[in-house]
Amino acid sequence: MFPYYGWAGKDFVFASELKAIRAHPRFQGEIDRRALHLFAARTYIPAPLSIYKGLFKLEPGCVLTITPEAAGTPLDAPPREGDTARGLSIRRYWSYRDVVREGLANTIDDEADALVELEKALAKAISDQSIADVPVGAFLSGGIDSSTIVALYQKYSNVPVRTFTIGFEEAGFNEAEDAKAVAKHLGTVHSERTVTVAETRDVIPLLPAMYDEPFADSSQVPTFLVSRFARETVTVALTGDGGDELFAGYNRHLAAPRAWRQLRKLPKPLRSAIGSPLSRLPTQFWHGAASLLPGSRQPHFGGKIQKGLRIAGSVSTFDELYASFLDEWSFEESPVRGGDGDDAAWDLDIADQAPDTLRMMYCDAVSYLPDDILCKVDRASMAVSLETRVPFLDHRVAELAARIPLSMKVGGGTGKHILRKLLRQEVPRELIERPKAGFGIPVGEWMKGPLRPWVEDLLDPARMAGEGWFDAGIIQRRWHDHLTGRRDSTPALWALLMFQAWLRAQNEMLREAA
Repeated sequence: MFPYYGWAGKDFVFASELKAIRAHPRFQGEIDRRALHLFAARTYIPAPLSIYKGLFKLEPGCVLTITPEAAGTPLDAPPREGDTARGLSIRRYWSYRDVVREGLANTIDDEADALVELEKALAKAISDQSIADVPVGAFLSGGIDSSTIVALYQKYSNVPVRTFTIGFEEAGFNEAEDAKAVAKHLGTVHSERTVTVAETRDVIPLLPAMYDEPFADSSQVPTFLVSRFARETVTVALTGDGGDELFAGYNRHLAAPRAWRQLRKLPKPLRSAIGSPLSRLPTQFWHGAASLLPGSRQPHFGGKIQKGLRIAGSVSTFDELYASFLDEWSFEESPVRGGDGDDAAWDLDIADQAPDTLRMMYCDAVSYLPDDILCKVDRASMAVSLETRVPFLDHRVAELAARIPLSMKVGGGTGKHILRKLLRQEVPRELIERPKAGFGIPVGEWMKGPLRPWVEDLLDPARMAGEGWFDAGIIQRRWHDHLTGRRDSTPALWALLMFQAWLRAQNEMLREAA
């Protein structure tokens, strides 16, 4: 994951985990309100920021150089590429923007050729990443991405591949049967474990120490559980992460451009007049409506429809639509007192006239993927000493994927079109074609039930007022709407809870050290 770097007094410090830097006797540990603002909006802290002022993350594909001339004064911002004024400089040695632009200029026009090249590149990445002097396996959810990795891993392996899945007791969140069917067809040595609600909830108190700074993708819990399960047998596991970003796998990659094509035809006042009252219908209504739509297996799908209706009347451009949908407080007052993250714009700039879907994929690949997805998997797996490797993110695979035209990635109303074709050469269609489900837990419902005392302790208005980070009134209104079913605010509330739990853990460590 990202290395952290900055100054502690006159000493330059860097480490892969914040806890190592916190151990320095001159570490200040002042929370950065701008980072907190962005965390509340996005549910993760985007690089190069960290939760602490003056400490930054070194972004992927970059080298940081420090010279003897470096002054030990705190950094108020990371050094710009090529700037050596303060004795610190950053050089980017691999740019995904350049890769995408070069891919657009050198596309593979024949789909049959693209399929051959894609299998060859993925097979090579899997072969390279499965080399180890310790036992190796793979996560298998039964979805397109992990199934593709496992299918090619098994195809070119001389021995049965070890695969791992966890199942849940809750209906709608259990993909174990899907994974078992894929594993049986491929002939892997498959291991499956069903975890109880109690086992799942027992992970939550471990999260602040595991993630080192606030992090709030609730699939961090099942990711830890499958990592812990796999670690009983293997030391390295291949994952299917990165497939969505390279091959247009998120629902928004198709839905957002389609929605904007219709929205832009209507004046904003009319959009607002239609969307605003509909968005005030209870979340449960939209859950019911969503169940009739394709792709509705995703958690919070009804809430996403509700949110889309709410922001439809406020956006003026496609870029605003994209940014607003990924902001848990879009067009609302932030719950964070002070601080401002508005200038941390989403990076959608790749090429003139690039399709909106491609622009979203690029932005997801350079922000959401490293800051959320890879951080989630890395921290959860390393907490149990499991090394995860990501074949889709081999630079040769990413460079080839950039050359595959969008028309081969999106087709028939779905994304990952060419990936599905590749997988169907190894696995029957009926085992893999189903709506995207995600890897979640029903944490939003748990907040209303067994987790409610924990939630209300962390979000106690008097406590928040004393700490000074959040506006208790704004949060209490959002919590009330969630409790009553008026609005599903699971991601927004989970972010607040993860910060509060992290802050409590930090304060306890400081008291113990005093």
